[in-house]
Amino acid sequence: MRSGPEATRTKLRTALDALGHPFGFGFVLTLGALTAVVLALALSSLTTVLMYILLALFVALGLDPAVRALERAGLGRPAAITLTFTAFVLAVVGVLALIIPAVVGQIVVFVQRIPGFVDDVIRSEAYARLREMFGDGLGTLTGRVEDFLTDPGSLSVIGGGALQAGFGIANGFSGLLIVLVLSLYFLASLRQMKQSFYRLAPARSREVLEDLTERITQSVGGYLGGMVILALCNAAVVLILHLVLGLAFPALMAVTAFCITLIPLVGTVLFWVIGSVLALFTGPVPALFFAIAYLVYMQVEAYLLTPRVMTRVIAVPGSLVVIGALVGGTLLGLLGALIAIPVTAAALLVIRNVVIPRQDAKT
Repeated sequence: MRSGPEATRTKLRTALDALGHPFGFGFVLTLGALTAVVLALALSSLTTVLMYILLALFVALGLDPAVRALERAGLGRPAAITLTFTAFVLAVVGVLALIIPAVVGQIVVFVQRIPGFVDDVIRSEAYARLREMFGDGLGTLTGRVEDFLTDPGSLSVIGGGALQAGFGIANGFSGLLIVLVLSLYFLASLRQMKQSFYRLAPARSREVLEDLTERITQSVGGYLGGMVILALCNAAVVLILHLVLGLAFPALMAVTAFCITLIPLVGTVLFWVIGSVLALFTGPVPALFFAIAYLVYMQVEAYLLTPRVMTRVIAVPGSLVVIGALVGGTLLGLLGALIAIPVTAAALLVIRNVVIPRQDAKT
């Protein structure tokens, strides 16, 4: 076995020999760069697939605590998985049943109101002033818009956009189906996946790896389950406030609140701003009451609900929560913002239990 200095000298001589043959060195360097480019292109092409896999894995980790609870209650694991996954699918279908009719209905109402909106604009004083300022130019622009709407060739453009929107909706449903199927497979084989992962490590490190992995998965599962519970509480509060105050679209806003408040720390603040602004269309007084009532609920959630729901989740400093949500949202959008905190929590757990003890053991 060569000593450290001798091995270093051998590597240095090898590098100098390579530099002595510039053609071979350049060929190897170019080949390595091309390999890196090909791998980067392959990863970019597989971004959607990787996002499906990652989302399905987090769904499985989020449902695993419920499966374990049912197992502790006396159910077998197959029955617990079936019951938990069925409840999850029914919840997803229920959310879609609330969103899709509301969105389609609003699109229909918007299209029906376009002629009246155009007439109101033409009859308004602002349009008359613009007509006086721009003269025939505004009339020419209006005529071009009318020609576009009445031209049969425009139907192909509009139809192409509608067709692309239809493909987008179809891709969304197919992606949702893929995530559901993958999450079911991951949930059913989660234990086997962990055991296979443990065997990749040396035998002397498997016990530590198993303990650390179990703590990370329990932390991630507890976090995801806790965020869903808090988001459901937000949705219920928003639904009640909209019904009591007579605000528009209570069901749609409740679902919107559920989706937005899944984002940790900043989600409730973001929805408070969005919900208050949208409530202004109903009236300033209902909007003020909504803003005050939801602000009160935010304090209740922060100081009462969150500590009780997140008791088994590793604590993440608030600054890291914001940074993680921003970085995850920039890289992967909403999915990145959702998974940023459990990833940060797992990294903190590794640092506290592996990196710091090793550093402390060094003299």
